[in-house]
Amino acid sequence: MVDYRIDRRSGVATYVQIVQQTKQALRLGELVPGDKLPTAREVVEATAVNPNTVLKAYRELEREGLVEARRGLGTFVRRSLGAAPADSPLRAELEDWAARARESGLEREDVAALFTDVLAKHFQAHQAPQASPAPQTPRTHQAHPRGDPS
Repeated sequence: MVDYRIDRRSGVATYVQIVQQTKQALRLGELVPGDKLPTAREVVEATAVNPNTVLKAYRELEREGLVEARRGLGTFVRRSLGAAPADSPLRAELEDWAARARESGLEREDVAALFTDVLAKHFQAHQAPQASPAPQTPRTHQAHPRGDPS
């Protein structure tokens, strides 16, 4: 079961936080195909968000093919994401690293910046190449002495 935590100061839309947290649970194997998501009412009671917000998040997950709504039964996981189980040895190493980073005085934002930078360097080769924009030739505008363009 997913325990949604909404950070109202993050600047990220609430429905997006629900989508992201659901995807994270799918990646970590905390949710597997066949699992039932909490009802909109349960999420509303736990997080004090608008029911329409929860429904919007669930519709987005359904649009992406990750969950399916079954009328009268609830919303169920259709497929999982990734292959990083929560009990992975890599997670333990990351936990140790994060603890050392905090002990050394780094703030959460510092750790996030470091981690994001390292991810970008190590996973850059696995990303699809992006088309670079066509080179632009600088335009120069020359005024004519009398304002006559010819």
